[in-house]
Amino acid sequence: MSEQTGPEARQRSPKKGGGLIPALCSILGTLILVAAILTVLPVTVPRLLGYEIYNVLSGSMEPEIPVGSVVYVKSADPAEIREDDIIAFNERGSVVTHRVKQNRVVEGEFVTKGDANEAEDLWTVDYDDLIGKVSFHAPVLGSLMEMYTTGIGKIYLLLVAGCGAMLNLLGGKLKEGNEDGDE
Repeated sequence: MSEQTGPEARQRSPKKGGGLIPALCSILGTLILVAAILTVLPVTVPRLLGYEIYNVLSGSMEPEIPVGSVVYVKSADPAEIREDDIIAFNERGSVVTHRVKQNRVVEGEFVTKGDANEAEDLWTVDYDDLIGKVSFHAPVLGSLMEMYTTGIGKIYLLLVAGCGAMLNLLGGKLKEGNEDGDE
């Protein structure tokens, strides 16, 4: 009995490279990388489109905008802001998001109120303090944004993405090793 070598022997090999473990490593690595990218997109892409992004820290706009939400704010001409628009503005070093009750164009100021508050705000908002009009808000994303803006959050994100990349590389190496073993 003689063993066949050459192209005929390779064609009859029942394994064609790969295997379950390399495939799982590649799939899991890809899913981890995609998840890391998708969690960063809502925080980065809108900035490229001219939006300012803020994390909601208080419940003054609940239930419309819950704590932990993110608001996307687009700059706007103060004279074009209407009653019931939600705006973001600077107030004593903080960014506040409240609903407009009156736009006093002549005085150059807004009367605002948080939806959860019983009365209008005690102060008016000068046009100079307006950041812009809230175009969109999304619950939970504010917590992600807060995490990604800290040093440790950025490290975690890089580590998760690195794990995904390493799993992809491991899957490729395991598959390559299986193919080499078939020859």
